[in-house]
Formats: sequence, C-alpha cells, structure tokens
Amino acid sequence: MTETQTKTSSPEIRAAAGAMDGLREDLFRHVFAYRPLPPLSPEGRFIRRLPEGLRRAVVWTPHALVLGAALIVLMAGMANWHYRFLMGFVPAVAVAMTLVRPVAAFWGSMLATIFCAVLGSEGLWGPSAFIAQVVVMVVVAARTRPRTAVWMWTVTLLFGLLLEGGDPTVTAPMAVLSAFALLVVALVHIRRDAEQEVREAEREITVQRTVTAVERDRRTLLEERTTIARELHDVVAHHMSVVAIQAEAAPYRVENPPPELEQAFVTIRENAVAALTELRRVLGVVRAEDYEAPDAPQPTLAVLDGLLDNVRETGLETEKVITGAVRELPQGVELSAYRIIQEALSNTLRHAPGATARVEIAYVLGGIGLRIVNGPPRGLVKPSPGAGHGITGMRERVAMLNGAMTAAAAEDGGYEVAVFLPVPPAEIEPDERDGRGDRDDRDDRGTVAETLVIERDGSA
Repeated sequence: MTETQTKTSSPEIRAAAGAMDGLREDLFRHVFAYRPLPPLSPEGRFIRRLPEGLRRAVVWTPHALVLGAALIVLMAGMANWHYRFLMGFVPAVAVAMTLVRPVAAFWGSMLATIFCAVLGSEGLWGPSAFIAQVVVMVVVAARTRPRTAVWMWTVTLLFGLLLEGGDPTVTAPMAVLSAFALLVVALVHIRRDAEQEVREAEREITVQRTVTAVERDRRTLLEERTTIARELHDVVAHHMSVVAIQAEAAPYRVENPPPELEQAFVTIRENAVAALTELRRVLGVVRAEDYEAPDAPQPTLAVLDGLLDNVRETGLETEKVITGAVRELPQGVELSAYRIIQEALSNTLRHAPGATARVEIAYVLGGIGLRIVNGPPRGLVKPSPGAGHGITGMRERVAMLNGAMTAAAAEDGGYEVAVFLPVPPAEIEPDERDGRGDRDDRDDRGTVAETLVIERDGSA
C-alpha cells in the first residue's frame, strides 16, 4: 500500500497499517543487531551509597540475573527423561542471547520451544521452554519498549494456539503468567520514562534559569552603564563647551596674535565643537525613549547634606564624618561619590529598616575615600528584597574611575561599603596639596585603602 493510498483510506485501515509497521520495526527489522546490555550506572540512587569495591560488582547485577535464569532453565531441562542436556541447553542459550541480541533471542526462544516439543515428552510448553519463554519476553521487554512487549505476547499466544490445534487450555498458563510479568515490566518502563522526562524537564528549566539569570545580570549591567553615561554627559559637555568658548575668546585677549596662534585656537574650537556634537549623538543612542533630561545640574558632594536630610526624614538616622582638607574634585569623581553614597543609603533603607548609618569621607592627596556602614535591621518592618542593581551600579562607577571597592556584611549583622576613588595629582591645584609638593600620591592611596580595611575588620 502506497503512502497516498494510506492517507485516503479509512481510519481502521490506517491503524492496521500502522500496527504492521510497528510489528516489522520491533520484531523483524534488525533482528540480529548487536545490542549488548550495558551495566548499571554507578551514580544511581542506591548504588552510589555503596562502598567503592561493592559498587563495581553491583553494576553487573542484571547480567548475573539473566545468567542465573539461564542456569535455572538448564537445570529444568536436565530433569527431562529424554535428551536431558539438549532440553536444557537450547532454551538456556536463548535466555543468554538476550544480553547481546535481544530480538534474535526472542525468535531463538520460539525455535527452542519447537525443539523441546519435538524431542521432549511434556508437550509444547515443557518446564525449560516455559521458563525460557517467559524470561526472554521479560528481558527483551525491559530492554526495548512496552509496544514490543505487546507484540511478543501476541505472537506467543498465536504461536501456542496454532501448534496446539486451537486448544486454549495448553497456552493459557503461558498467556496469563507472561501477561502479568510483561504488565509489571511495562509499568516500570513507563515510570522510568516519566522520571527521565521529569529530570530532563528539570535540567532544561535549570538551564533556562541560568541563561535568564545571566541575561538579567547583563541587562542590569548595561542599564547601569547607560545611566552612568547619561549622567556624565552633562559633565563632559560642560567641559567641552568651556574649551570651545575659551578657544574662541583667546585670540582677542592677545594683542596682534600671530596667524599660527589664531589658527591653532580655531582648530581647538572646531575639534571641541565636533567632539561635543558626537557626544550628543552617542547619548541619543543610549537614551531611552521615555528619558527626560534633568533640569538641574548633576549633583556633587557639596549638596550631600541635602541628601542626608532627606534620608533622615524617612527615619534613617545618619551620621556624616569628614576627614582631611575638603576641596573640589573633578566633577566626574564628585558625581560618582555622590551616587555611591546615595545608593548605599538606599540599600540601607530597603534591606535594613530601622538601622542607623554612618557616612565617612576621607580627603587625601591621592583621591577620596568613602565608607558607608549601617547596623542590623530593627523594628517590625520587614526588609525589601530589592532588584539587586545597587552594588552593580556602584562597582561600575568605581571601575570607570580605576578605583577600589569592597562590599560585605559586618560582624554585627549590618553591611559596609568601602570605596577609594583616585584623583591624579595633575587634576588637583598646587595649593590644595597642603604644602607637600610633588610627593607621590601612591602612599596616600595605600594609607586610605589600609585604613578602610583596618576599620572594616575592626582591628587597630
């Protein structure tokens, strides 16, 4: 029957054709295929709990059971009065064949049944042939699939009815016992497949969760970088605008400037304007559709008291401690320091309601050190889980300025954030160095970093 005829025929004919295809696939195709029975997995639920030496032996339990069943068949055949050895050996070979060629073992068991019926005196299903047929069907069904078990039971039933002349009483014991055994095997098979599907589904869910977490972290990182780029745009644009204005006004401050100097200032102004234009274009790429440019300038440490006042109004007791000579730092550093303190205090409000916070700012020659410490949560208000973006944003700001940062839980149950933001000496006015001249600022950076670590560890 062709494929076109099958599609146009009735459902009964299509079902019969599908059944015949299943019969050919399970019992006739690749009859002599070599399929050795693999050992059990040493990582099984029960085997992995056994000692190493016993585990190596237990994995071969299925092979031992099959060979033990073959030995029982051999002994059952030896009890026959005629051709004792052959009556046991031939069916036993069929049982042993299930370890390497399961489909061929089934047909070999059928031939062994005919062989024993011809040579023996117990009829069609002698003891050895009966045991061998049941064992072979059970092992083959366990090694293949439930559909194969149905086909083997059907073929065996038709085989017995045909050779016994249609007398059902002879084949009935075989049919009942094999049906019960194959039903148990099919149930175990179905349960094992279901457990495997569940494990595969759990594994896929785990993979999807991992991919989702990675994508979420990557998206969070990009969002934080975009936010930093938007905030720094005003700072960079201000500096570039000042450069362009000063380059345009510089020639008018010098009497009779040489043409080379005028051309140099023109070039500086053109480059500054071009850089400013490109900066605005890049910002337009990273700006969201609903983004609105702030009306006020970006905040600095000069307005930190306003932030602390707002935080205190929410119920968070905050203390500010400043060490060193306060001075104006580059706007990018000031903005990053302000945002880091703001985010650390926001985390305190979310994760430690009712706690107290302490903000420490240390001005040194090499830069600025920040330390924000909060105590454990107090009161009846439960901490909010938050989105987990705060630490990521702080680390991005610190990394942008080549600084250092630590964030960890404190011994008293609170939390501590320690940051050092370096400032090259060239960006600090000479009169802001406290008369220390050209001293290498690396000593001060090390001093601040060591101070932050010592204070965090609680050691003197």
